[in-house]
Amino acid sequence: MKLLIYGAGDFSTTVAALVRQCGHQVAGLIDDTGRNASALGSFEQVRASHPPTEHGVALAIGYNNLAARWAAWERVQQAGYACPALVHPRAYVADEATVGPGCFVMAGAHVDVHANVGAACVLWPLACVNHDTHVGANSFISPSATLCGFVRLGAHSFVGAGAVVVDHVDLPPSSFVKAASLVKRTPTA
Repeated sequence: MKLLIYGAGDFSTTVAALVRQCGHQVAGLIDDTGRNASALGSFEQVRASHPPTEHGVALAIGYNNLAARWAAWERVQQAGYACPALVHPRAYVADEATVGPGCFVMAGAHVDVHANVGAACVLWPLACVNHDTHVGANSFISPSATLCGFVRLGAHSFVGAGAVVVDHVDLPPSSFVKAASLVKRTPTA
């Protein structure tokens, strides 16, 4: 499949590599900011020249602005573009797990049995989503972070590198878990 990469910053080079490693072609970059001269243009421009009947999209807007990332996701969905999950050949996704559209599961990441990863999530290398865990849409799980069994992570959340969320913890939408931290219990209101 020919995939347009929506976003033209630093994250776009990582996404382009993942696109190729998953057997797809990079059709070009979409840049709504106009800062990248090599981009094909803004989403509206590219939508006119690269229709959804011939192209899909991989979302390369990073975790620094999850609201803007989700707004771009909704534009892409409304325009009818396919957003396949990109699972690196050296990642593990259990047969009984679910990985939503637009997800990136990078090399060495692990999605265990009965885990569910929502749409447009990013699992960096060596991230572990253990059994029966739910990751809400548009969330980032950083390198070597672990979500133990039966964790529920709300949408639009970020889990930092090396963090551990122990079993049966529920984290609300827009949670931020610092790198190398240990979350032992569900936060109280």
